Amino acid sequence: MNKKLAAALSGGAVLVLALSGCSNGDDTDSKVNAWAKTVCDQAQPQIQKRANAQQTIISTAADGKPSDIQAADSKAFQEIADADKALATAVKGAGTPPVDNGEKLQQDAVNELEATSKAYLDLKKQVDALDSKDQQKFADGLQGVADGLKKIEKMDQDALTKLQSGELGKAMAKEPGCRTAKASTPPAAASDPSKPAGASSSAPAKAGATPSDKASSKA
Repeated sequence: MNKKLAAALSGGAVLVLALSGCSNGDDTDSKVNAWAKTVCDQAQPQIQKRANAQQTIISTAADGKPSDIQAADSKAFQEIADADKALATAVKGAGTPPVDNGEKLQQDAVNELEATSKAYLDLKKQVDALDSKDQQKFADGLQGVADGLKKIEKMDQDALTKLQSGELGKAMAKEPGCRTAKASTPPAAASDPSKPAGASSSAPAKAGATPSDKASSKA
């Protein structure tokens, strides 16, 4: 089912990947480093939560019952929404970044993270409203969910891009808490030899099944 959903999530993982850049030097100001540490220490569990939730969607069994697929996707969207909201709170709580135009950079990142959080909640509502008792209607509905996820991809990509530019980007790249998380593989994925345990959420696009595939595979 979730190949298209998984492909969209490969873009959704950009937020995590954007936090994993490399830093080649220690030329950032100590105040900037302190700000980055404050944010990244709080971001780490949220990045992990996002990675795990994304992997849940990707790893949901291709021949799973529509009701199981619905429950898994709904829970995952809720968790991603919660993680984005918490990331926004972390950026806001760290105070104004000690760089030029820091206040605007911070506010833009907070606004965008809160917007993606709301968008994922909207997707959760869309999934919850699907008719899991009708195979074809469910498959068609999941196609709409995949389309919605593609739109969020661009929002995710923009969420922290500017915040991670220049000195802030260098400082955040050095913090372990802001580095790419590896998803904890759900039991369903662990039984599938094509999905190695601990697979990163950053490379799942080829691992899942499409909304229509997943729902129609039993037909």
